[in-house]
Amino acid sequence: MDKKTSNILAVLLIVVVVLSFLASIFFKMHSGRLAAISPDSIFQASNKIGVVTIRGVIAEPRPVIEELDDFAKDKTIRAIILRIDSPGGGVAAAQEIYDTVKRISKKKIVVASMGTVAASGGYYIACGADKIVAEPGTITGSIGVIMEFFDVGDLMKWARVKSEVVKSGKFKDIGSPFRAMKPDEKAYLQSVINDVLEQFKTVVSASRHIPMQKLDAIADGRIFAGDQALKLGLVDKLGGLHTAKELAAKLSGIKGEAKLVYPSPQKKDFYSLLANSIANVVEERLFDNNLFRLDYLFNMPK
Repeated sequence: MDKKTSNILAVLLIVVVVLSFLASIFFKMHSGRLAAISPDSIFQASNKIGVVTIRGVIAEPRPVIEELDDFAKDKTIRAIILRIDSPGGGVAAAQEIYDTVKRISKKKIVVASMGTVAASGGYYIACGADKIVAEPGTITGSIGVIMEFFDVGDLMKWARVKSEVVKSGKFKDIGSPFRAMKPDEKAYLQSVINDVLEQFKTVVSASRHIPMQKLDAIADGRIFAGDQALKLGLVDKLGGLHTAKELAAKLSGIKGEAKLVYPSPQKKDFYSLLANSIANVVEERLFDNNLFRLDYLFNMPK
């Protein structure tokens, strides 16, 4: 090794030693400041609130659940607003979304914000949130269960058309549109509806801290305006999305102005988009034609 190369290496070694010494001093002096940029502290400093929207009749829960889970996993999202504008829908679909909201509310603040209508299954889902906000004129409540059928038996008689049925049990063709329903069939379906209603009431009673005896007096399918719902204890506060935003920010400890963040459409995969499209078609067929279905649904005039 020649003298010139040795000198260069010596200089580089000195530079490395000096930089290491300065770096150690810097870390000691600013260790508290550096701790402030850890992942947890970034979460604490964030002012973002995720918004998940539920609009229309509830038929396919998967897209909503995926959006909720995405926000739950995102450490920069401090709280979630569930914006509901729905008359309800399928019992199982509403229960699945409610279960997800309830699970996520154990980790992050969830505030339900009701739009024009958040009734029946829409209200059921809202009960999973930490707080519920409604406008004074929001249509909500409609705590109940419904099954609808149609009977074209007389029309078939007029057209001289007969229906033949081969079944494995006496209840297998229950709800058939080609004949009138028998008393024992109505009694059986009523028992199913009563059971599902009790499930609904149990959720409302537990989440809203309303005694079952008091709830029985209003859980007969009737609807309430938002200001009536507040007096009954069904909601926590009157206001719109801005009010829900302020409440979510306060409960999650956000300092300053909160920023609302909406799901990115790019995150939805092909399956989700296809499932949502199919659900919309099924929704139209089932609800517009009143086929066999068990629903938490407020039947709005069309």
